[in-house]
Amino acid sequence: MLNIKTFSFNLLDENTYVVSDDSQECVIIDCGAFYPEERQALVNYINTNQLKPVHLLSTHGHFDHNFGINTVYDTWGLKPEIAAEDEWLITDIPGQFEAMAGVKLDWTFPQPGHYFVKGEIIRFGNHAFEVLPTPGHTPGGVTFYCAEEKVAFTGDTLFRMSIGRTDFERGSYTEMMNSLKTVIAQLPTDTAVYCGHGPKTTIGDEKLYNPYFRS
Repeated sequence: MLNIKTFSFNLLDENTYVVSDDSQECVIIDCGAFYPEERQALVNYINTNQLKPVHLLSTHGHFDHNFGINTVYDTWGLKPEIAAEDEWLITDIPGQFEAMAGVKLDWTFPQPGHYFVKGEIIRFGNHAFEVLPTPGHTPGGVTFYCAEEKVAFTGDTLFRMSIGRTDFERGSYTEMMNSLKTVIAQLPTDTAVYCGHGPKTTIGDEKLYNPYFRS
């Protein structure tokens, strides 16, 4: 059984997930911790529950999903794992933030430690995530899917009754629609979806009520 802890971090209310099982190993997905108290809350949760982080996973390279990767690196020595198509984003978090907020961010971030390969399986404890390419919001967007538990972490590809924006640099509405049709919609209807922002949902509910699935 997976234990999924959800944090809502930074000025964009981004969802960061710590996913563990009874082995005490865990993965950190989209570490968006920005403020000092957010970073400390993440560290405290992991330490209090005696968890061992073994992967730092990024669904995509936008700054709000990766603000906290330096804290994870400094604390546990993990570098982010991401699709190579989003290298240009995750290696320029300060530049992204300055373009959005007009504020210079004088922080150092770790370089990616691993780029996903086709068909990759991420293993931790007694569980595994399949890395499913779901471009559209960004060219390197991915979804992490655990078939055994029927759980998917979609980043900003799919939200409850909505989808991520495609009007950012190198976003593509055509690719987003293809990702929804050929990847997301093919998951079992009772799959629980943990989104990059907002509440969780299910594949079944989205196929019934999300207007983008009917486009």
